[in-house]
Amino acid sequence: MNKDIFKYPIRHFIQHKINSGAILLFVAVIAMIIANSPFREHYNSWFAKEVVFQFGDFSLFHSHGSNMNLLALINDALMAIFFFSVGLEIKREILVGELSTPRKALLPVIAACGGMIIPILIFWAIGPTGPAAKGAAIPMATDIAFSLGVLSLLGQKVPLSLKIFLTAFAVVDDIGGIIVIGLFYSNQLIWEYLLWSLFFVGLLWGGGRLGISSKLFYIFFGIIVWYFFLNSGIHPTIAGVIVAFTVPARPKIHLPAYIADIRQSLERLPEKAALSSNILTNSELSVLKHIEASSDKAISPLQSLDDNLHPLVNYIVMPLFAFANASISFTGFSLGSIEGVTLTVFISLVLGKLIGIFSFTWLSVKTGLLTMPEKMNNRSLFGISLLGGIGFTVSLFIANLSYANLSGTGSTLLNQAKLGIISGSIFAGICGYLVLRKVLKNNNP
Repeated sequence: MNKDIFKYPIRHFIQHKINSGAILLFVAVIAMIIANSPFREHYNSWFAKEVVFQFGDFSLFHSHGSNMNLLALINDALMAIFFFSVGLEIKREILVGELSTPRKALLPVIAACGGMIIPILIFWAIGPTGPAAKGAAIPMATDIAFSLGVLSLLGQKVPLSLKIFLTAFAVVDDIGGIIVIGLFYSNQLIWEYLLWSLFFVGLLWGGGRLGISSKLFYIFFGIIVWYFFLNSGIHPTIAGVIVAFTVPARPKIHLPAYIADIRQSLERLPEKAALSSNILTNSELSVLKHIEASSDKAISPLQSLDDNLHPLVNYIVMPLFAFANASISFTGFSLGSIEGVTLTVFISLVLGKLIGIFSFTWLSVKTGLLTMPEKMNNRSLFGISLLGGIGFTVSLFIANLSYANLSGTGSTLLNQAKLGIISGSIFAGICGYLVLRKVLKNNNP
């Protein structure tokens, strides 16, 4: 494989993820305003509407005997696209990025493990028992878009090593969150659907091995895999990650062959083209179409899908998810109501992430097992560890899986969890920003 086509994957990821954090925050605020306004009932009824997409007797959004409503469509279908995008990022980082070698991956992996283990332990230690304990995994994830967005506010003074470290351990966090969702938030298995899903996953894998590079091939059969996962009892968002790992990272044409082909094509163009005319001749059009087709083949399906999905995920999927799930009702709110799940999630995000990421990284460096990245020391590590407490997207997703379907207290627990996630993420973001600003101001990260 020609690894030059994956130039600077972390840098590319950072550039595409930074601006979406502000959009998510804005949409979340709008959702909270609506949830505490006279439009609340319209808001709830709108997301409760059934969604039907039917061909004859087959309905794509039908599972377990009923049609999906709009909220379920967003959380189970659109978020599968989000996790598909995450899966593409993870595969790319494993192949050629910051997780491609043990030397590169070990420190952020250790940091991520601390950032997942300690928050869960704190939740179990101080959190309420009973149904509320189902949300122990809520504070384990770091939101890449928000955390990098906060880091970007510090401008060009931020060393690239800090951005890379933050992004790398957040990607590992996503892997941990995906594993937890697959293991603990799936229902009773229906083997018939599961076996069919595995068959089509095998078909996709085989297509990749045979060199099929058509993006439509992976999208079409990916939707089929998602449908069978939806009905199998395994959470359907896991299908997005699994399908992503079947997408080939090998381009149809490697760069040296592409460059040679382009040079030959350019030689076929007339030396003196009709500059005065906007209409190309048939021969000119044929050459340019060939160049366009060759350019598409020089980009691997993995990288092409990854790039194409960023606008859809950042500006449609994630804002819709935030609008549907970030609504917090303050009806009957009092200082006493922040106890329980709200306070537990807040502390687990802010302190749990800080202690877990910082201590695991510091011990790894202190014992001589690993070295600190360039231009990074304990003070900048402290600030980055605080930014790790920005949970939001995946935390809200896990909160919804934990409490939304609980009878009785489910809606109350979910509302409390949302308040803890948003308040904890904002607090961690502000503290991380202030610490890093002070460190960078002294020009000694």
